[in-house]
Formats: sequence, structure tokens, C-alpha cells
Amino acid sequence: MPAPDDRPEFTALETRASFLLSQLGLQSAQRFTAALAPLGITPNRFGVLAQLARQEGRTQQELATALGLHRNSMVGMIDDLESRGLVERRRHPGDRRAYAIHLTPAARDVLATGELIADELEETMLGVLGPEERATLVATLTRLVAAAGYRAGVHPGLSEAH
Repeated sequence: MPAPDDRPEFTALETRASFLLSQLGLQSAQRFTAALAPLGITPNRFGVLAQLARQEGRTQQELATALGLHRNSMVGMIDDLESRGLVERRRHPGDRRAYAIHLTPAARDVLATGELIADELEETMLGVLGPEERATLVATLTRLVAAAGYRAGVHPGLSEAH
């Protein structure tokens, strides 16, 4: 057993960026999940709707590629969203074998409410920061996300819960 003076120094967790980001990330994810629950939707489904809102009419395959999901996972998600009345499949105008995915009015309501929820949660989390600090934080996090190889605007946990 090493003598007390020979023990290595350990860095306090509260001084490690990765630990602090983990704390905030877990808290944020839990709060967002709980806040979306009354809407009958999970964060991963919300992410699919948000991605679809950026460019409606994509095929399931195009949407799966944009989100980095396996096509079978995407089919299951679209089936679920369709059964909830949030998306509809329409014949693709350029490929008669494919379907274009479109948001329904109910999905637009869910997205609008989800945006308000996200705004409120972000204000709660970042309310202690001024506008310049927020901009700097977002810019720094954006660089870190890109350096880690994540797709912009796509949560890495999207494919975990089908």
C-alpha cells in the first residue's frame, strides 16, 4: 500500500468540463423528456419531426440518411408517428415506388409547443448568463460537437430508443 504522500492527486470532478457537461446534459434531457410527455411524444420523435420540418416531402430513406439512422429504424419511427397522426405518407412525385413524408397539422402544433418548452428549459438553464456569454457558449459547444463528429442538429441518442 502506498504511503499517504505517494498517492496520486485526483482532480475534483466539479472542475472537469466533461463532468459538468454530463451533469447539465442529463438534467436537460430528463427535463425535456418530462416536458414533452404530456404531448405524447419523446425527444427522439420530436427530433424526427423537427428534421422533417426543415424539409418536408423527403422519402424515408432521405430522412434516415439525414439523421444517420438505419432505414429499418426510420420505418418504425415513421410508422409510429403516422399512427399518432403526426405524419402522413404521400406518393413521391418523382419516384412512384417511394413515399414522401409530410407533417400533419397536429405535428405542427406539437412542434410549436415543443419549441416553447425548449425555449423555457434553455432560459432556466442559461438564465444566469448574459447574451454575450450565451453566444460564446453556443459557439464553443458548436465547435466541440463538430470536432466530435456529430451531425449538426441531430442528437446522438436519436437512434437509441426506437
